[in-house]
Amino acid sequence: MSKFYITTAIDYVNSRPHLGTAYEKIAADVIARYQRLCGVDTRFMMGNDEHSQNVFQRARELGVEPLAFCDGMERTFRDVWARLDISFDDFIRTTEARHRTGVTALASRLADAGDVYEGFFEGWYCVSCEAFKTEKDLEDGNCPVHGRPPQWIKEKNHFFRLSKYRQRLLDHYAAHPEFLEPEIRRNEMLRLLESGLDDISMSRTGQAWGIPVPSDPGSVVYVWFDALINYISGVGYGADEELFRIWWPADLHVIGKDITRFHCVIWPAMLMSAGVPLPRRVFGHGWVHWQGQKMSKSLGTVVDPLEAAERLGPDPLRLYLTKEIAFGQDGDFTWDRFEERYNVDLANNLGNLVSRLASMAHRYRGGRLVAPPSGPGPLAEAASRAVAAYREAMDALALHTGISAAFGLVDAANEYIAAVEPWFTARDPARAAELDRQLYDVSEALRLAALLLTPVMPGSCREVLARVGTPGDVSELNLDRDAVWTTPPGAERRIAKGDPLWPRLDSDRSGPTARAGAQRTVPPPAMVGRPAGIAPAGDAGMQRKEQRTMNDSEQQGADEAVPAARGPEVAGSTADGGPGAEAAASPAPATPRISIDEFAKVELRVGRVVTAEAVRKSKKLVRLEIDDGAGVRQVVAGIAKVYEPERLVGRHVVFVANLQPAKLMGIESNGMVLAALDAEGRPVLLTPDDPERAPAGSAIR
Repeated sequence: MSKFYITTAIDYVNSRPHLGTAYEKIAADVIARYQRLCGVDTRFMMGNDEHSQNVFQRARELGVEPLAFCDGMERTFRDVWARLDISFDDFIRTTEARHRTGVTALASRLADAGDVYEGFFEGWYCVSCEAFKTEKDLEDGNCPVHGRPPQWIKEKNHFFRLSKYRQRLLDHYAAHPEFLEPEIRRNEMLRLLESGLDDISMSRTGQAWGIPVPSDPGSVVYVWFDALINYISGVGYGADEELFRIWWPADLHVIGKDITRFHCVIWPAMLMSAGVPLPRRVFGHGWVHWQGQKMSKSLGTVVDPLEAAERLGPDPLRLYLTKEIAFGQDGDFTWDRFEERYNVDLANNLGNLVSRLASMAHRYRGGRLVAPPSGPGPLAEAASRAVAAYREAMDALALHTGISAAFGLVDAANEYIAAVEPWFTARDPARAAELDRQLYDVSEALRLAALLLTPVMPGSCREVLARVGTPGDVSELNLDRDAVWTTPPGAERRIAKGDPLWPRLDSDRSGPTARAGAQRTVPPPAMVGRPAGIAPAGDAGMQRKEQRTMNDSEQQGADEAVPAARGPEVAGSTADGGPGAEAAASPAPATPRISIDEFAKVELRVGRVVTAEAVRKSKKLVRLEIDDGAGVRQVVAGIAKVYEPERLVGRHVVFVANLQPAKLMGIESNGMVLAALDAEGRPVLLTPDDPERAPAGSAIR
């Protein structure tokens, strides 16, 4: 059996983990669970970094011994990870005996290689980073990560000959371009290497909290040297050669982008010096921002992940962080956006599909579905495409793309229901076999979608699979065996009914402690002003229907009234596409009228932004890749002054689909994204009121 060893950065324990820390663990957990789903023997290791001076000082502030403090924080961290359903196989602490053995062994190997010498260090040191800084690292004299001035220190240290490995590192990058991803992180490290490397301190003097340097018990190994070695000490380096042979080199280190230098320059140089193979791949993910700032304990810009999980559940949080944030890019978290995506992705889309299937299966077939002799319908092909796209994306660590592929199958199932209208089929006894095929195919599509989403939402998908008649332990699922369309004639499936998995949230919820409780409905939002330059579609066109979460008490046919994907029938737009939004109202300018035939030449469609990035040397332009329902097209839009590229990913937009290609700043644009202008002349993107009913590719009329 193939093997996969994945690690995350180990965490300082001077305070509780925040949402940014949880993001890394959740993303790594999704990758680990995906590997297990592929049948790969997986070892997922996390841990705590305890030899930090910040940890030592915090323990002293509390009047406890450092080790006792770390013992308590281990319980805190483990509790958080358990409640977020993180499935690590090993949890290492740098105060453990196995780690001390590994650090001592590697430090001795570096000295034996002639790569350690004594000298004096003098320079800037950031206490919060516990890292030395050069002048060029600082921004206005401050640490760029923590926004505070570093301390100037001078002390006798042991130095590691990092400069010796500059060319070997460059050669490794050239031979293994996959070593560091995404590409932007790789380019950063290449620039650093090309500019030259200085030798670095590997010890601190005058401290007792740490692992002694083998040749100098009066000094301790510098915390970053100490911490990096956990990746090999956790698999037996220096103590268990057989275990080390089985699991090293690591297949993937998942780390934050701010510590790539340590992991992609210093760490591989240490391993080269010791004659140890390098890890196969390092992925430097982006930051989770809170109101535009990096989440940081020292800056006070943190969100407690348990608060978010307790509000809507751990699975909705896991979904938000991995679907809404393109892996490798920065993302933003707000309570409003979290709840909005919960409603859109779960209450309105996946949850509604589960409820609709159960309602129809019990109404028309008593909950027992049997596959008829006829061949499968179009959902089988949609499922095949979704599985292929999912696997390709997940193998490439494009987690957000893989998850979107799984939700594409959910969209396809909802669209299929809207197209074939099983409630009409059920009225004709002569079409009984046709109804059997329709319902069974929907159940099979839902089964496959839940299977693909198990790495992201393991608890929820276990329940979805049970409701579609395939109960069992999700850890026993296998992608090769189970992600195959299976509807042989006579196959039987029992569909279970239950309470809504994700009750829809009220649009007027507020406050950080509000939680999803009993089922709720959303009242129709008030009429909003018409943005300047957008012609009204008439009173009927501006009306919005109340959206509801299905329950068992709905009257017959109510589930049929919530189809998922017919083209929108309105041309108006709110300012931001959200309920209750207010837009600046002003009369449309007087312009020559055109005929309906002339207007019909313009093809307007809904698209979903797959990727977004700023155009170099332009303060206005953003390059978008838009899913148009049939593929992905590139569009350049002048919205950079208002919309951050990272926040556009996953958003639905309205665009002109049949424009001739044009080049902007040398980049070909195949279409035009539509926006209104607010009172200050800034663009306001147009977006469908209900993206689930008007998914990518929907025509606008």
